[in-house]
Amino acid sequence: MYQSEFTRFMNGFLEKHPEVDTERRELRLTWWEREVDLDDQRRWKEARVAQKPYVYQPD
Repeated sequence: MYQSEFTRFMNGFLEKHPEVDTERRELRLTWWEREVDLDDQRRWKEARVAQKPYVYQPD
């Protein structure tokens, strides 16, 4: 099966440095695996200002 030079490099790097993968998983949990606050989403949606069709056109 074909593997690019970069894929081979990354696989070798991750085998030599398993702590990098562990840290990556922990950081992913920090940013992506969190509960959604529906009240915050509602307030952000209500606070949004509509964009003009052509933003560079002065009024």
